[in-house]
Amino acid sequence: MLKRILKEESHLYFKKRLTSVQIIILFYLGAVTISTLLLSLPIAHNPGVDLSFIDALFTAASAVSVTGLTVVNTAETFSGVGAFIIAVVLQIGGVGVMTLGTFIYMILGKKIGLKQRQLIRIDHNQSTLSGLVKLMRQIVGLILLIELVGAIILSLYYLKYFPTVKEAIIQGTFASISATTNGGFDITGSSLVPFANDYFVQFITIILIILGAIGFPVLIEVKEFLFRSKEDRIFFRFSLFAKLTTVTYFLLIIVGVVAIGLFEWNHFFAGKEWHQGLFYALFQSISTRSAGLSTMDVSEFSEATQLVLSSLMFIGASPSSVGGGIRTTTFALTILFFWNFSRGKHSIKIFRREVHESDMRKALVVPLVGVMMCTIAVIILVAIEDFLLMEIIFEVCSAFGTTGLSMGITPDLSTIGKLILIFLMFVGRIGILSFLFMIKGKDTKPEAYRYPKEHIIIG
Repeated sequence: MLKRILKEESHLYFKKRLTSVQIIILFYLGAVTISTLLLSLPIAHNPGVDLSFIDALFTAASAVSVTGLTVVNTAETFSGVGAFIIAVVLQIGGVGVMTLGTFIYMILGKKIGLKQRQLIRIDHNQSTLSGLVKLMRQIVGLILLIELVGAIILSLYYLKYFPTVKEAIIQGTFASISATTNGGFDITGSSLVPFANDYFVQFITIILIILGAIGFPVLIEVKEFLFRSKEDRIFFRFSLFAKLTTVTYFLLIIVGVVAIGLFEWNHFFAGKEWHQGLFYALFQSISTRSAGLSTMDVSEFSEATQLVLSSLMFIGASPSSVGGGIRTTTFALTILFFWNFSRGKHSIKIFRREVHESDMRKALVVPLVGVMMCTIAVIILVAIEDFLLMEIIFEVCSAFGTTGLSMGITPDLSTIGKLILIFLMFVGRIGILSFLFMIKGKDTKPEAYRYPKEHIIIG
């Protein structure tokens, strides 16, 4: 009895000492740990395959963070059981540990308390506690519906590529989950390179990638708009978040397509038909949002294009989506701040709304910390690895943006190099702000005193 009381008291003390952000990070670390153990099981490997612990850890971290960077060939290394484990982990990483956990709680008839709501709010970057359970229910429902439709379409279409119905269903289902969660994993052994000239497969994959990366709140608002009557649609107003993230998301895709087209016109696209060049540019630009799937070897692109792709991967997907990076809204607010500051304006106004100052401060901190992290990672990797600078920059941005596009150097990195990328994938998934708030203690006392202010010469 005394032992049980002491155990409960220590558990309560532990919970009280941890912030909500720290608890969420522990959940993600737990997911990585369990995934590593599962992927290390002999039943998860093909016969004769020996998977080292660091490679199992890297694969698990890549799956939980829905990145897609791999140090082994997924098709050659993992058995059907291993592929199933990866698909499940991608699902957990895509919708979020707290969302999926809460959904299971609801199925079991458990009550969702205040603490669970706070964790969901932080996990999905929400500003209020109201409507979180409904949001979570809609997120899980939407992503499962999208994956199901994608799996049916791709499985039926893959009958022309694979010899048996079973194989077509397995390939189609895994491809749908990987694309929707922007996981970047594949069990074809060569991503979407075999479908480089199949525009139907690419089109379906593009739709799934966009639906996963544009942000769950945007999908929910679009759903609410479509299911309203014509009269109600007149009075429906999309949120500032939905407008800003959608515009930014598609503008980045256009910028990527144009940049790739210009830099590769006389390089990779030389001798190719216009439609081939268009789909190569379009697919790779969309994939940089966070998907990591590719229809060609990106190392064949010029360095200028690789830098563009690295920049797009660093930006990543939208907030409250399956993707990582600094996020599209952060990038948009940073650009708007620079533009308004250069014109002498002190507030950010867009779409007839004004942005909160606290949001602007966050939008400036996130890219600054992201650049610092990636720069330090690049410097360390250049010092300890024997690869070209561009290859390392590309891999670092891919890990931080939880994208998964690779120039092929990841399998040959040292253990330290792999651990650095694991750290970047983890931070990219949980977000810079969550990482910074993790450092903050539970008891943050207000400032007891202030000093006289003094100007400093800037610039």
